[in-house]
Amino acid sequence: MKIEKRLTDDAVLQELGGRLQEKRIEKKLSQADLAEKAGVGKRTVERIESGESTQMSNLIRILRALDLLDRLDAAIPETGTLPMDLIKLRGKTRQRVSRSKQPAKSKRKWQWGDEQ
Repeated sequence: MKIEKRLTDDAVLQELGGRLQEKRIEKKLSQADLAEKAGVGKRTVERIESGESTQMSNLIRILRALDLLDRLDAAIPETGTLPMDLIKLRGKTRQRVSRSKQPAKSKRKWQWGDEQ
C-alpha cells in the first residue's frame, strides 16, 4: 500500500508497522533480538509492528537498529535557505516568524457607523 495523505493515521501506522516487520524479518532478527539491539522492550517492537502508537524516540531507535535511520533524511529533507533570505539576514540565522501584515482598509479615521 502506498502511504498517501488520504489515509487515516491508523492506516499509516499499520503500514509503517508492517514495513518495519518485513525489514526485521529480512535481516533475520526476532522481535526480541531487535528490541535488545535497539534498547527498547520487546513489547515496544510488538506494538510498533502491529500499528500501535509509540514514542518517536522508540521509532528512531528501531530505525537505527535496522539501519534505516538515514531514510528519514529522504522522507523529511532539510529546507534550504532562499537567496533573498541570505541577503536580508546577512549571515544571521532566523529566530522567529512574524505575522503577515494586513493591508489597511482605509486611511481615514474611524467614525461611528463604520462597524461593518
